[in-house]
Amino acid sequence: MRPHDRSPSENLFWPVVWAVGLHAMLFAFLFVSFARTPDLPPARPVIKATLYQLQSQSQATTQTNQKIAGEAAKTSAPTYEAEQLQQRKIEQEKIAAAQAAKAKAAEAQAKAAQARKQAEQKAAEAQKQAQASKEEQAKKAAEKLKQAEAAKLKAAEDAKKKAAEDAKKKAAEEAKKKAAAAAAEAAKKKAADEAKKKAEAEQKKRAAEEAAKQKKAQEAARKALEDKKAAALADLFSEDTQYQQTVADTVGSQVAGSLDDLIVRLVSEQWVRPPSARNGMAVTVLIEMLPDGTITNASVTRSSGDPAFDASAVAAVRNVGRIREMQQLDRKTFDSMYRKRSAIFKPEDLSL
Repeated sequence: MRPHDRSPSENLFWPVVWAVGLHAMLFAFLFVSFARTPDLPPARPVIKATLYQLQSQSQATTQTNQKIAGEAAKTSAPTYEAEQLQQRKIEQEKIAAAQAAKAKAAEAQAKAAQARKQAEQKAAEAQKQAQASKEEQAKKAAEKLKQAEAAKLKAAEDAKKKAAEDAKKKAAEEAKKKAAAAAAEAAKKKAADEAKKKAEAEQKKRAAEEAAKQKKAQEAARKALEDKKAAALADLFSEDTQYQQTVADTVGSQVAGSLDDLIVRLVSEQWVRPPSARNGMAVTVLIEMLPDGTITNASVTRSSGDPAFDASAVAAVRNVGRIREMQQLDRKTFDSMYRKRSAIFKPEDLSL
């Protein structure tokens, strides 16, 4: 508590205590001084002879008494002076003692004042030191509070920094895991794509080999058909009409067979077998055409049980588009054999 924060009664407490103490000390010194004053002998009474004239005494008696009184006066005069001197000495000693006591009292008062001043100075110094100590303690407390706040801020900052580092580390680990998962997924996808490409390449290779084989067979059939057609045309100039009709029917059947091989070849060239194709599957597709060979529709009449396999067969027929060689047939043969024609698709073969 600072001095100006105290009440008036608190401000007067210590001065009053010091004043009472100094007065008590002063009275004690005075009491000791008077107690030590030397004891003086009791004053002797001054004898004054008074002669009374008694009327009843005689003249002689009176003279005798006067003579005696004169002698007594002569005898008591030195004693009186001595007593007076002694009395004056006693009075002087009393005055000296009183002056000494007064001096002692003044000295004691001075000492008390000096002691009071010193006490006040000590009290002021003690108060100053107490105030300085209090301020120092307050300063230390403020410094400790400041240090505690700084430590608290530092701890909060360290915790925040640690949380940020942990979050960053966690994010890095998550990113690493995601990257690893993405890499694994990419590798898996790449392997699947490579396997698919390899399967497609194998399928295309087999399809190419099959197409080459079919093409070779078709070439052989075409050559044989042309040979037969040439022979049939040569026979048409014969005179036997019945024979000519028989030959024409034979040539038409042969041409139809050649067209079947052509349809098989064209559809095989457009057919991409799906990876799900397995031996033993079979799908029947109905092919609808116009006399000029345009394919107008392709639909599944008997499914293989595998939608992908069925869709690949329908797409192969539709991708052919038009078979111009159909124009070689007469209308009757086309209507009876090719306006609606069924084809059976198998993974290992294709037949009409």
